[in-house]
Amino acid sequence: MNTSLKWIEALVPGLNVNAQEYTDAMILSGSKVEFYKKMDADLEKIVVGQIKKIEPHPDADKLIICQVDVGTGEDIQIVTGAPNVKEGDKVPVVLDGGRVAGGHDGKMTEGGIKIKKGKLRGIESNGMMCSIEELGSTRDMYPEAPEYGIYIFAEDEVKPGDDAIKALGLDDTIVEYEITNNRVDCFSILGIAREAAATFKKEFVPPVVTETGNDEDVNDYIKVNVVDKELCPRYTARVVKNIKIAPSPKWMQRRLAAQGIRPINNIVDITNYVMEEYGQPMHAYDWDTIEGKEIVVRRAGKGELFTTLDGQERTLDENVLMICDGRKAIGIAGIMGGENSMITDNVKTMLFEAACFDGTNIRLSGKKIGLRTDASSKFEKGLDPNLAMEAMNRACQLIEELGAGEVVGGAIDIYENKKEGRRIPFEPEKYNKLLGTNIKPEEMLSYFKRLELGYDKETNEVLVPSWRQDLECDADLAEEVARFFGYANIPTTLPSGEATTGMLSYKLRIEAIAREIAEFCGFSQGMNYSFESPKVFDKLLLPEDSPLRQTVTISNPLGEDFSIMRTTSLNGMLTSLSTNYNRRNKDVRLYELGNIYLPKSVPVTELPDERMQFTLGMYGEGDFFTMKGVVEEFFYKVGMTKKAEYDPKSGRPYLHPGRQANIVYDGKVVGYLGEVHPIVAANYNIKDRVYVAVIDMPSIMDETTFERKYEGIAKFPAATRDISMVVPKEILAGDIEKVFDSKGGAYLESYTLFDIYEGAQIKPGYKSIAYSLTFRAKDKNLEEADLSGAMNRIVKALEAMKIELRA
Repeated sequence: MNTSLKWIEALVPGLNVNAQEYTDAMILSGSKVEFYKKMDADLEKIVVGQIKKIEPHPDADKLIICQVDVGTGEDIQIVTGAPNVKEGDKVPVVLDGGRVAGGHDGKMTEGGIKIKKGKLRGIESNGMMCSIEELGSTRDMYPEAPEYGIYIFAEDEVKPGDDAIKALGLDDTIVEYEITNNRVDCFSILGIAREAAATFKKEFVPPVVTETGNDEDVNDYIKVNVVDKELCPRYTARVVKNIKIAPSPKWMQRRLAAQGIRPINNIVDITNYVMEEYGQPMHAYDWDTIEGKEIVVRRAGKGELFTTLDGQERTLDENVLMICDGRKAIGIAGIMGGENSMITDNVKTMLFEAACFDGTNIRLSGKKIGLRTDASSKFEKGLDPNLAMEAMNRACQLIEELGAGEVVGGAIDIYENKKEGRRIPFEPEKYNKLLGTNIKPEEMLSYFKRLELGYDKETNEVLVPSWRQDLECDADLAEEVARFFGYANIPTTLPSGEATTGMLSYKLRIEAIAREIAEFCGFSQGMNYSFESPKVFDKLLLPEDSPLRQTVTISNPLGEDFSIMRTTSLNGMLTSLSTNYNRRNKDVRLYELGNIYLPKSVPVTELPDERMQFTLGMYGEGDFFTMKGVVEEFFYKVGMTKKAEYDPKSGRPYLHPGRQANIVYDGKVVGYLGEVHPIVAANYNIKDRVYVAVIDMPSIMDETTFERKYEGIAKFPAATRDISMVVPKEILAGDIEKVFDSKGGAYLESYTLFDIYEGAQIKPGYKSIAYSLTFRAKDKNLEEADLSGAMNRIVKALEAMKIELRA
């Protein structure tokens, strides 16, 4: 954002500071100034001169000798080769010892070029007449300047001896700011002027906007229908007839030039002027080209073509907001008008538009069509809709003041949901605590008053105007206090508050133990994308009706391979194992802690259930029981002291049908483990046995504990009994262990499986299993009677299960 310092001074009377003082103070009050440039930095001793007499040079056909009145009472002689001057012209003259910004070629020279009197082909010359380029500007900023030759003032604009720099408006300073996007109000001259007034404790005097318009009714000229009020919360329009296209006045041209905007004509200059002044873009349409005398604000159709003012045909979609008449589109809202409604020199009646459009939509639309303009760059930031009508009336006022047209009475203003300012509780104690200051509430309120923030004494609330969209909470108000109290005045203080011990949350402690156990058991951590392809379900052999196929679909995916949120962590693990296998890495063990995303309904209407999964995968050394041991070690470390059970009837199609099991803890399925189905392994180009385990972390969280109960060292010896059985193959070791737990009695301390055998010595359909049972009492030595009762109960229960004891 650039501003003219003279323009700021016009809005802040009494702002009598130089550029450096202004810049320093604005930076300290929070308006970051990138740099400033004095337009007359390299210009000295340049006055208005009037050519009294011209004579040819005796020794040079292309040179002339001019006698010039520079207001000193005595004419000076200047030799020039300019082809465009004549007697009576008033021109800028740099006197002996003065400086200009550039040479005859128009190129700027650092520090300027010093002009001294001398002789040109033997004739004395006591100065130099200047072109606009030599004064450090261009014809773009001064369109009245000749393409080649000396700049000539209008006859009644100046008199000899006047300061030419001042007459040209070059006695100004351009200040460039770096404005953050939350300070939308500061992307305007009025916004910066408010900041300057608050900084220097001066009065801010905005332009007085008066009512304009004849006795006619604008509704007789145009009707407006805003179809999409979400993308266009406010639309205002006025009509101006009897348009007189002409150059805008010099004061307006000078201010626009200082802003870096090329003056064009009075109508275009007025819209640019108001956009710079208020930060509110405007657009004008030729009323005669508007069919049906109706404006319709609607979205474009998919694939709709539209030619903008720059002559480029744009392809639109249904997300682009359009300004249309009764039959066709005439502008892309907030970005650029159409070639079919452009203003020409023959325009008689115009429709002025000042609206507020959704900033996000404007940014996305501009990106879609590859077009960004000064107007769209302002709309993108989210304008205050309350400014639209004020800016519209300002533009109409300027039209009448400059004689550019006749404003039709009344205005169209479609604004259903008026935006109100915020009310924030005034809490000075909180601001002081946050800043480490001791500022009085009255002083804080004085800062707010300078910023045009109100105060409701009855409710003790700060009233924030709608144009200060950045002020939302007490921290924002504290920042305003800090800005105008002065950052340099805030004392250095030590942080206060209670010292607390930092620690991980319970959930993170469980996850940390999962990492610790996995890495202790030789697993390396892997990380996989949460985005996947729908094709992974076929690779995992999931049936068409599997709930895992119900996914969250990404609206703007990078591609089909990243178009859904994963519902299982298995694909990522197998992909990582496949990468290692195909790079000939042996004995690979990987683990991952990552989320899966289970939609609560399809199509998705609310956020999915995000569930952390502890996934283990390996190939090479190790088997099903190796993986089972890692799972049980993890359970033990997180305080899950009950015995986990393993249900082989898990029915997971991506696991080997005879080597898989659900992990059941306290009657609840908390995960699964097993060998990957050979077909699935082949789908991932793995030709080795692959084992995986997946634990659903939310399912175990309530079962974990870090409480540990101390038990003293046993004082009495243990007694052991071995039991060897012939067991039908369909009976699991876990079923036998349940018998031990239920029938072993109070003295059963532990049991250990030490042998499983199948072979010729065992009858078909059976297997031999042997356990060692340990018994111990805490208060006595056990006797045979203590053991025999427990063993008899165990044997009886086993026999009921068709299990035979071996001798």
